[in-house]
Amino acid sequence: MAWNFSSGKPVYLQIAERITRSVLSGEYVAGEQIPSVRQIALDAAVNPNTVQHAFSELEYEGIIIAQGTLGRFVTEDKEVIESCRKKMAENLVKEFIENISQLSVPKEDIVKMIEEVDL
Repeated sequence: MAWNFSSGKPVYLQIAERITRSVLSGEYVAGEQIPSVRQIALDAAVNPNTVQHAFSELEYEGIIIAQGTLGRFVTEDKEVIESCRKKMAENLVKEFIENISQLSVPKEDIVKMIEEVDL
């Protein structure tokens, strides 16, 4: 089944984000091989060049490492993974704050709502 993409962000970045989330959630563990460009392109119903662009971004960030003809693997560098987790969490918080501030909700109410959320 094809992946769903939003129109507000380039598809390659959405693919990179989805793979990053898979790493951070433990779906892909440190040192594990990730699916090939071809497999992800088939799963996502996108051009393999788009997936290659996403992989290049992930390699640049250090989240995945290319090992020649063996494929690409999740980094085993825990600092890279934790840094990525922190960055993604900060971005989600910023997005949340931008969205909720449009509703003119007082800061105290926002904090109270967060504390009351049942996880």
